[in-house]
Amino acid sequence: MYVILLIRDKKSEEGAFLYIARQPIFNKTKKIYGYELLFRSSSTTSTYDCISPQASTATVLGGLFELGIENIVGKQKAFVNFDYDFLLSKTIELVKPDVLVIEVLENVDPDPRIIQRIKELRQKGYTIALDDFDNKGITAPLKKYANIIKYDIRQTSLLTLKKEVKNDLAHHHILLAEKVESEEEFLLAKEMGFHLFQGFFFQRPQIIAGMKMEKTPKIIFQMIFQELKKEEPSFRKLAEIISHDVNIAYRLMRIKEITHAKERLKTIQSALVRMGLNEFERWVHVLFMQEFKTNKPIELLRLSLVRSKFGELLAKNGPLYQRQHEISLMCLFSVVDALLDQSMESALENVSISEDVKDSLISKKGDLARVLKIIRAYEEAEWSKAQRLAQDLKINDKNLATWYLESLRWADQTVRNF
Repeated sequence: MYVILLIRDKKSEEGAFLYIARQPIFNKTKKIYGYELLFRSSSTTSTYDCISPQASTATVLGGLFELGIENIVGKQKAFVNFDYDFLLSKTIELVKPDVLVIEVLENVDPDPRIIQRIKELRQKGYTIALDDFDNKGITAPLKKYANIIKYDIRQTSLLTLKKEVKNDLAHHHILLAEKVESEEEFLLAKEMGFHLFQGFFFQRPQIIAGMKMEKTPKIIFQMIFQELKKEEPSFRKLAEIISHDVNIAYRLMRIKEITHAKERLKTIQSALVRMGLNEFERWVHVLFMQEFKTNKPIELLRLSLVRSKFGELLAKNGPLYQRQHEISLMCLFSVVDALLDQSMESALENVSISEDVKDSLISKKGDLARVLKIIRAYEEAEWSKAQRLAQDLKINDKNLATWYLESLRWADQTVRNF
């Protein structure tokens, strides 16, 4: 998942924004170890394109420093790519060494200046990673100075890396498998000895039988029980609480008494009204006593929350504003296939949601699906596509990054409360 942030470069000729994206990096237990931060000088570029690398470095690291890097990566590590000129820039020291991981790009010439600079940075406590490493590549001489070795398993298959991995482990390197796209690849890399994993494998379901959902955080139940204790519990407030948890929301929308009704439901609140407070209270107490076990990372739930909030904000500020709650629910459910390890069609078979929501998630068709396409374009760092899709939907594309940052903060805060 990429998260897009914007930093205004006041010194640029056009007063352009600097686009920053983040992608999660997991450890062996699928817990977040850090985020790789990528940046571009405009939404139309897919690679580094600044005329002055040192000026760009100052902008990026200065922006991270001003924003507060903890607002972007929380308590985790920030992996940032550095080319030759970036490495020689003294602005690196703006970010503390316990937060920043310096990724040396694969085309950096390891001349005496670079080697001396890397030694200096290591002495100051910075972690050094070699990006897209190849033992026969340009950066091979830097291996003895590195902490982390990153292997792109799309360029070099895991099976051909066994000898290199064994040697790296003997020299106490931390190994990171990049572009892991399936659970099978994750398990193989883990078995080989890799420590860290990056890619979209955590978003994709393993199509197997059974229902496996993430355990609902106790604080969600506590908030529900607190509301139910009131003299006049609010359906609106209960719906708001449930919207923070895809597990309860999903189970609520597939209860038989609700799904047998003729009218398809568009919002969580309408499901609660139909169910009634007494039945809901009994049902939620049963859920509280149940135990749900899964190997899914918390990042998948964070993704559902980011999408849900971002979808709501996109709808509020466009022609679909009257359907913002329906769109929020659709975005919340957009990861349910991965959570349940089922196809999206199977996961939604007995869920009492509108046909529009189902079509958007299964067939990726309809007006609601256009909102989800904007969100997914952002996650893939396809900024120009996201802007074009927003314009087609008559949404102000200049505010996309602001809304996404708001969604990120809201989701991160929600997850921290778990």
